[in-house]
Formats: sequence, C-alpha cells, structure tokens
Amino acid sequence: MDETMVSKEQNKEKAAKVKSRGNHNIAYMAVAVIVVVIAVVAFLEYSVINASAAVGDTVSVYYTGSFTNGTVFGTNVGGTPLNFTIGAGQIIPGFNDAVIGMHVGQTKNVTIPPSEGYGYVNQSKIISVPISDFGSNVPKVGGLVVTSTGIEGKVTAVNTTNVTVDFNSPLAGKTLLFSIKLLAIRK
Repeated sequence: MDETMVSKEQNKEKAAKVKSRGNHNIAYMAVAVIVVVIAVVAFLEYSVINASAAVGDTVSVYYTGSFTNGTVFGTNVGGTPLNFTIGAGQIIPGFNDAVIGMHVGQTKNVTIPPSEGYGYVNQSKIISVPISDFGSNVPKVGGLVVTSTGIEGKVTAVNTTNVTVDFNSPLAGKTLLFSIKLLAIRK
C-alpha cells in the first residue's frame, strides 16, 4: 500500500471514531434531556400534591373542638366541611393561623388561648334588664334571649326585679383545643 492509501484509510478511521463519539454525545445529551424533563415533571407534581395553605387561599377543613377537660363543644367531622379564606377574618385568629402551612390530608392538634380565640369575658356585655321588659315571657336561667338586632345572650340570673343576660360568646374566656384536618386548598 502506498502512503496516500494509508493516509486515506487512517482519515476514514479517524472520521468513523469522531462520528462514533458524536453519536455517543448525542445519546448522552438525549438521556440528560429526558432526566431533566422527568425531574421537572416530578417537581411540579410534588409541588401540587404538597402545596401548603397560605394567606388568601380558601380551604376546607374538618375540625373537632373541645375544652381542656376533654368535653367536645363542636365538630363537623363526617358532615359539611368548614370553608373559609385564610386571613379574611372569617374565623378566630388561632384557628386561622393553625391552618397556615398545612398540607392537604394533614391533621394538626392545636391549643388556642382566649386571646387567640373568642376573647376574654367582657363584663360590659353582662347586663341587667328590668323583668318588666319581658312582659309575661320571663326567661329562665340558662335560657337564651335575642335582642331586636339579633344578638343572642344567655340568661344567668333571674330575680323579682331583674334578668341578668350575658352577651359574651359561650366560648369567651376558654382555652380551646382543636383537631384540624385540611381537606382541600383552592388558590
């Protein structure tokens, strides 16, 4: 073989090696692109599944509320979920704040002091009304009365001249325990 032929053969071999390396590089790049696409899709799915509740989101929750002695005062578990917008002032502050950061399906137990719940008992909301204002319908202790503006109060005492009515929330002054399950988040 002459030198020219050898040189041509060597050039063909080099070209084949370069082409082969190029095919390997393309294959590596294709695999890298596939891996990146899979990672992005997984991240997006994880982000949607693990989205956490934030101010401005509307959420649906089940809850059970109890006093520190274990007595349950309210629950909606198995019934209609409570729906509210976080930060809109639709519920007591402690409950609102407890839901922030929760994920769908998560259950959280929280203790809410009066300052973050229904407040402390306000003595100015306990009033004495002349018994004559009730006419012949004098309420009994423990009964409920409603003002002309729709405000409800609980009768705490009745004597011959006056009826004492407490217009505080029945949950005022109480530390409340809640078990909260986040059912849905709507952004």
